[in-house]
Amino acid sequence: MTGNSPQPGKAPPRLSHDELVAAQQETLAMPRRRYGLAARPLFVLMDIVYGRRRTLSKFKVLEIVARVPYQAWEQVAYIAVTHVHHRAGLTGRIHERVREARAQQDNEQWHLLALEDLIRQSDFRESSLMYFWLPQALAFGYYQLAWLLLVIHPKWSYQLNADFEDHAEHEYMLFVDEHPEWESESLAADFEEEHGRFASVADLFRQIGHDERVHKQESVSRIREARFR
Repeated sequence: MTGNSPQPGKAPPRLSHDELVAAQQETLAMPRRRYGLAARPLFVLMDIVYGRRRTLSKFKVLEIVARVPYQAWEQVAYIAVTHVHHRAGLTGRIHERVREARAQQDNEQWHLLALEDLIRQSDFRESSLMYFWLPQALAFGYYQLAWLLLVIHPKWSYQLNADFEDHAEHEYMLFVDEHPEWESESLAADFEEEHGRFASVADLFRQIGHDERVHKQESVSRIREARFR
């Protein structure tokens, strides 16, 4: 499988054009996860509210929501440290979780900023209700759910996030597949200064899709461990 999971606290690897094309084909050939009871209603709700069609603005909403489990995990970790600070080994493991959650948040934030820049360049006028207030409400509810599941049974929170990231990975790669014109569409110079250089718009979204795969793999590894409470 193209690409490797990063070390805790580090961003997903940046892939070359050929690696990104291979990663896209791998994703499209892979079946989706069997999504759990918490994830399926969320995906259905997104399709009802924003439509089944994949758009830049719909992906922006996805990224607003995608960050919050990592924020919840970081908050729970800080609370845990106050209770186990006298146990050096456990404190060290919790700190690694904090570093990992923070790196994942930063990566998802990069996705969001990149999408916002592309939307601004497209001159599409977004409804503040649909693309600001409603996503904030969705993110708030999702944060509470991720936080509660982590406290009750960590495995459930990681399973929910793995489902969410798997969904995002497949949706991004399908989005690229739907827009062959992006293969020859370059990014503006100011975009590259802010977000890095990519061979095309297609490669930008392939990279984001691969990032989501890495986040999924990280959550799957936490499901196997299921130690952090």
